[in-house]
Amino acid sequence: MVLPAILPKVAAQWLFTFYRAARKLRRHAFQLCHRNANAARPPTAASHQQQPPSSAAKTGAFFPDTDGRAVAFDMHGALLRSAALFPYFMLVAFEGGSLLRAALLLCARPLAWALGDRAGARVMAFVAFAGLTPADADLVARAVLPKHYLDQLDAAVYDRLWRPAGRRVVLTAAPRVMSEWFLREYMAADAVVGLELQTVAVGRRRYFTGLLSGPELPRNALKEAFGAEDATAADVGVVGSSSPLDQLFVHCCKEVYVVSRDNAKSSRLPRDRYPKPLIFHDGRLAFLPTPSAMLAFFLFLPLGVILSVIRINIGIILPFKAHFAAGAMFGVRFRTSGVRAPPADGTRRRGVLYVCTHRTLVDPIMLSTALQSSVPALTYSLSRLSELIAPIKTVRLTRDRARDAETMSRLLRQGDLAVCPEGTTCREPYLLRFSPLFAELAEDMEPVALDAQVTMLYGTTASGHKWLDPVAFFANPAPSYRVEFLGAVPREWTRAGGRTGVEVANWVQRRLGEALEFECTGLTRRDKYMMLAGNDGVVAK
Repeated sequence: MVLPAILPKVAAQWLFTFYRAARKLRRHAFQLCHRNANAARPPTAASHQQQPPSSAAKTGAFFPDTDGRAVAFDMHGALLRSAALFPYFMLVAFEGGSLLRAALLLCARPLAWALGDRAGARVMAFVAFAGLTPADADLVARAVLPKHYLDQLDAAVYDRLWRPAGRRVVLTAAPRVMSEWFLREYMAADAVVGLELQTVAVGRRRYFTGLLSGPELPRNALKEAFGAEDATAADVGVVGSSSPLDQLFVHCCKEVYVVSRDNAKSSRLPRDRYPKPLIFHDGRLAFLPTPSAMLAFFLFLPLGVILSVIRINIGIILPFKAHFAAGAMFGVRFRTSGVRAPPADGTRRRGVLYVCTHRTLVDPIMLSTALQSSVPALTYSLSRLSELIAPIKTVRLTRDRARDAETMSRLLRQGDLAVCPEGTTCREPYLLRFSPLFAELAEDMEPVALDAQVTMLYGTTASGHKWLDPVAFFANPAPSYRVEFLGAVPREWTRAGGRTGVEVANWVQRRLGEALEFECTGLTRRDKYMMLAGNDGVVAK
């Protein structure tokens, strides 16, 4: 373990920081209460004298003109709909660390709340980051946090203040490493200002100590971000009503706008207006991990694991005809439509290629359940444990086109076959580019639209343990699956009808996208893994 190795080196610094924070607690609390009391009173001449002459605080429905101007934003107080830092620290602890680290952070939440915003953020940063490598933190910042940041974007602030701004600088009370990648890649921010995490070298690797450098953000940080030499670095500062960074904004901005949260629910930014489409993201948690949500998660988790084991064994032990009833008894929601009745003469179609969308690793099992018969499935990068316990035959592809074509042709001569031409799962309502190999080999094809919904844990991962994917999916309180058969591909849209393999693959992709109301993309498996895991998704033999 790395954590015990670095604890002796950081214990003294941590105790000194905690002691200093405790000494400032009473004074900090007094200043906060005094500031809130002043905010609740009508402005007076005395209160105006406490602010710089060039600063004017505005709030309510009024929006300042930011067109082409230099604007500073408080991320958690203004840009996001909630000022809470805990959910994002929890995502780092859970996705970058472990269940134990997440449980420790949840236990430390009362202490962080009692110490206040600034000292509390330091407590949460220590629990979430101590012992993590910069690579771990970077992976969470790129693959996990952007989804939750986008979900929490304030539509009014984004449309009325962020988009018209000429230069955008964001201040964050959390460590800069958590939000910088998102703000630069998704939001096109010009600069990000936040506290830095200290690191320590252990052997050839570096690890976070969990300590933040400096007691607070220096007042010249905003001026440096704007490249300003005078005292007022930004034209406009956008801040939350109870932000710990408000003093920095008041002293460095000509004009300060205070965001009102009276109508927070209606100000959520819709997905179709995201600054950049969210197609790929990783992590197991399918919800924003607030303190109450995480408490409910840990209380339900033992029962969820038991339910997962039961649900998986239903698929392994019981015949397909019993899956519907047994699954429903244990909370699995399953809906199917469009299944064709067998021929009236009793003959059975042979060699049908079912072309499926890919949502989780249990897609072929759900297809077989809907058909009430076992259909072999082509797989790639499936864990050995998943192959061992699968109730259907699985055939591993090699990514060698000639060998894979021969394998598919042989299996189709033997009977029906299921294939997911995307090559990897996608959680969001998008379809990745379809490989045309299936269209070049099969004459009788039927698109099948599969979609899975979860509320607690995602059943897919790009950088985690893939053997846990089915366990995580079936550990949800009520996992649901939709299987819709769309009918055979018309002859004029097959190779026999004169179409190329690419044309057939694109037609099938569009047909499935229309059925699921998903958007078709040209992105591939490699694009997904390069973004989420930093590799091309190829498993070494």
